[in-house]
Amino acid sequence: MRPPRWGAEPQGAIRADPSSRVDAVSGDAPFTAEEVAELRQLLEIEKIRKLRTLYSQLMDLQEIEGLADLLTEDAVCEFGPHGTWRGRDEIRANWHNWFSNAAATGKGLPYGGFHMTTNLWIELVGPDSAISRSYLQSVYHEPNPRVSPIGLFGMYDEDYRKTGGAWKISHCRFQIFWPKRDTRDGFPRPMPRSAIG
Repeated sequence: MRPPRWGAEPQGAIRADPSSRVDAVSGDAPFTAEEVAELRQLLEIEKIRKLRTLYSQLMDLQEIEGLADLLTEDAVCEFGPHGTWRGRDEIRANWHNWFSNAAATGKGLPYGGFHMTTNLWIELVGPDSAISRSYLQSVYHEPNPRVSPIGLFGMYDEDYRKTGGAWKISHCRFQIFWPKRDTRDGFPRPMPRSAIG
């Protein structure tokens, strides 16, 4: 059975009934204005969390068009030893080259490895802007037990921008810590005061 096309609605998807709105956690006490504002922020954070998780899934699936759709038109990706890529078109072309080279070496299978992202921290820094950091452990499905499956340990340090009502990655700074440290200039960026109280 073939996986669904990128952007297709999964079979059996449940649609929310707009008439079944819940006005309060307890069923009868309304939310305060502060709680409503906080819930709105959490909804935006969850949208960004889904975007970041989808990025890793699409990367491992090697779904380049879906990956490119997660970026702003003017996105910048700093990928350490692979260079700095500017603009969605250049990033898309470089991903095509990357996965073509991987296929030529026999490592280009969809889900031939995992981008396991953890410790995701997201901070809204404006009505249409946010930042995040997440840890990456990249592993390959190497059948030889004498070969380490670990490719690298790193971190995604990213900026997001909301355009047309949807969150997109506008700047990705990929930091590598192992097997050889390779971090970008200015790393680590200072934490915004809103994140630490």
